[in-house]
Amino acid sequence: MTDRTLLPLVDAPPPERRDAARNREALLRAAEELVEGSCSVENVTMDAVAAKAGVGKGTVFRRFGSREGLMAALLDHSETEWQARVISGPPPLGPGAEPMQRLEAFGRSRLELNLLTADLIRAAGRAGTRSYAAYSFVAMHVRHLMNELGTEGDVALLSTALLAPLEVPILEQQVRVEGISVERIYAAWVDLARRVTQTP
Repeated sequence: MTDRTLLPLVDAPPPERRDAARNREALLRAAEELVEGSCSVENVTMDAVAAKAGVGKGTVFRRFGSREGLMAALLDHSETEWQARVISGPPPLGPGAEPMQRLEAFGRSRLELNLLTADLIRAAGRAGTRSYAAYSFVAMHVRHLMNELGTEGDVALLSTALLAPLEVPILEQQVRVEGISVERIYAAWVDLARRVTQTP
């Protein structure tokens, strides 16, 4: 994988007209700001998004079909934005840092994104699933960094050992059921990453 390769999400819609794309971005930005601001995902409504974006509620329904459709679009949007930060954003998540620094930044960023994504997946209902392309991007990025670190062994399978603890069901069990702090999970993940990559 190169840092310039952005994988398209599976079943991505065809290219939109420029004005339609602007409207879609404005609505998604409004929903994102609500999620990151005072609202939780569960409390974001079509009315609130419409008001934040300065449009009528009908516009939101016409664009996304339902609240589930809006949440699914927001899920894809957050994934695409995260990929862009990995590919061309500032270091250490983006290019320019040492491989281990980038791997640690990846772990932190993916952990935090997946905890937010868990709420979006629930809110999106049946539409709330990550695509194969999205997972492939993550897997190839980790393998790329592991190869840069000179990791010995079956990198394709060892990378799975690093990705598994960052998956949504595992994080939800640890954070929301067992009450383990994010800081403790991240520290343990860094320890695992250094063991797997044989990095002091």
